[in-house]
Amino acid sequence: MKKVVLITGASSGFGKLTAEKLLATNEWVVYAASRKIEKMNDLAEKGALLLKMDIVSDEEVNAGVAKIIEEQGRIDALLANAGYGSYGMLESVPMEEIKYQYEVNVFGNARVLKAVLPQMRKQKSGRIVFTTSIVSHISMLGLGWYASTKHAVKAMAVALRQEVKNLGIQVVLIEPGVVKTGFDSIAVDTLRKVNHPSDYKPLVDGFDQYMVDSYTGCPGPESTAKCMFKAITLKNPRAVYKTTMDSKLLPKVKAHVSSSFFDKMMLSIVKKSEKKFHGNN
Repeated sequence: MKKVVLITGASSGFGKLTAEKLLATNEWVVYAASRKIEKMNDLAEKGALLLKMDIVSDEEVNAGVAKIIEEQGRIDALLANAGYGSYGMLESVPMEEIKYQYEVNVFGNARVLKAVLPQMRKQKSGRIVFTTSIVSHISMLGLGWYASTKHAVKAMAVALRQEVKNLGIQVVLIEPGVVKTGFDSIAVDTLRKVNHPSDYKPLVDGFDQYMVDSYTGCPGPESTAKCMFKAITLKNPRAVYKTTMDSKLLPKVKAHVSSSFFDKMMLSIVKKSEKKFHGNN
């Protein structure tokens, strides 16, 4: 009998690639969920069952999960992968933008989690995989609101791991660093649209250049999708998968330096990037 997985944020990036890997095994019924169902037609051609699911909607989340249970009678795994991020100085980012990041990354994951858990408890089995980020450990100027949502998801997942340990349900965290998925174009675009006070202009320009340079040389999504596949399929997966070199190294560096030194290091990097920004513009 095939196992059943629900993947949110399956229209691109990690979610789409992981769905393709699971479909290729012919051992999984894959429900691919996204706000834009038309972007998943290629997954449907490979055998995925598509769900229009905006995770900010109680109605769409509950209806989607109910449909899976009605059709399959079970849910063996959830890849809670849908997410949204934008950059900007804390004071400058509009409240509606801050709220939307939380609505998707924190409350959206909470909605899906609360929808699938009753069935998994009934089954006495299940696997829940959360996509967090290196910024669940490290924050820096320009990333404050986005990083805070990922800190929240990590805290939620760690607590859940303990709460369901004796119920046959496993919880896994996926922690990528900077990865080329298309996420950066949305986040940096928002940074450039935010009306920052002139006091922040040097930091904004430097952060902009730093992000552009980071994403220019970063890896693609393959290593992260491979870890997601393991997290879903292995009998005894790790509790946490750090999927890129920066996600493995930078939290260790931060843990061994003082907060003041870390701040100085980040500001120095951004200052150098600011000089490059003005040299390019």
